[in-house]
Amino acid sequence: MRAARLIKMVLLLQSRPAMTAAELARELEVSERTVTRDAQALSEAGVPVYADRGRAGGYRLVGGYRTRLTGLARGEAEALFLSGVPAALRQLGLEDAASAARLKVSAALLPALRDAADSAAQRFHLDAPAWFREPETPALLPALAEAVWADGRVLARYRRGDGEVERRLEPYGLVLKAGVWYLCARVAPGGSFRTYRIDRFTAADRLAERFDRDPEFDLSGFWAAQAERFARSILRAEVVVRLSPRGVLGLRHAVDPLSAREALDAAGEPDAGGWVTVTLPVESEEVAHSQLTALGPEAEVLAPVSLRERFAADAARAAALYGRADAG
Repeated sequence: MRAARLIKMVLLLQSRPAMTAAELARELEVSERTVTRDAQALSEAGVPVYADRGRAGGYRLVGGYRTRLTGLARGEAEALFLSGVPAALRQLGLEDAASAARLKVSAALLPALRDAADSAAQRFHLDAPAWFREPETPALLPALAEAVWADGRVLARYRRGDGEVERRLEPYGLVLKAGVWYLCARVAPGGSFRTYRIDRFTAADRLAERFDRDPEFDLSGFWAAQAERFARSILRAEVVVRLSPRGVLGLRHAVDPLSAREALDAAGEPDAGGWVTVTLPVESEEVAHSQLTALGPEAEVLAPVSLRERFAADAARAAALYGRADAG
């Protein structure tokens, strides 16, 4: 533990011209007295730590004690600091490792590039969770992340429907989608690749054996194909809708954008009032009712009859509410 702290202290001093005892204590999460002892230990070990006395004093390295990473241009250095997603790293249990890595890179950069981390952080920020969603870290995420890094098989239990299933899995990769973590894994031995929501795992025990990765597996390509297949698989019903010009513009915001685009591409010519009739794939009548309600009077449901009747009942209730004599 102390050795790691001493290394971090050297790297901190390498990345800055000087630091006070208070600043070092805050970064290292120790007392100022411990900082003094650690500086003495480093000096005795041959690391040229120099202590400036007085109110403006502090600690610094002398004699050019640093390793410089001279091969990086500014754009490359800034891109490097953009590669981490702080919230995701924290959930994976890698925040400390990422922090140490960034510190080592900062310490190794030329002085003219030392501001690359701040420059990138002030220009780009990724907020992964969707709006109106409280981000939650699945309890088993760090354990599954370790298995992914180690190519280690796991014996997992997973909630499916009203029960649980047990699977031996080869965890290939993790995906963060709109604040939800997924595991892409192959069922062992030699089974198919599947996708699992990590918050539905109830157990994930590391097994002794490791697995050999399929060199042909492409995580991003697999996820893209799975996502498109899933989006299409849940669209099991169809509705026929007339849309005003404003309804046409709003459709992609109310339903799945791919379904909206395909439905509009297949639609015929607009009528004299600019309205078009589309056949729209939807998840269910209930979901379609919720989605198309957002379009209000810019959409008229023609079929199925049961859905049209629901919208007619909604319109009658709205007319009754807004037509009351005591309104206001």
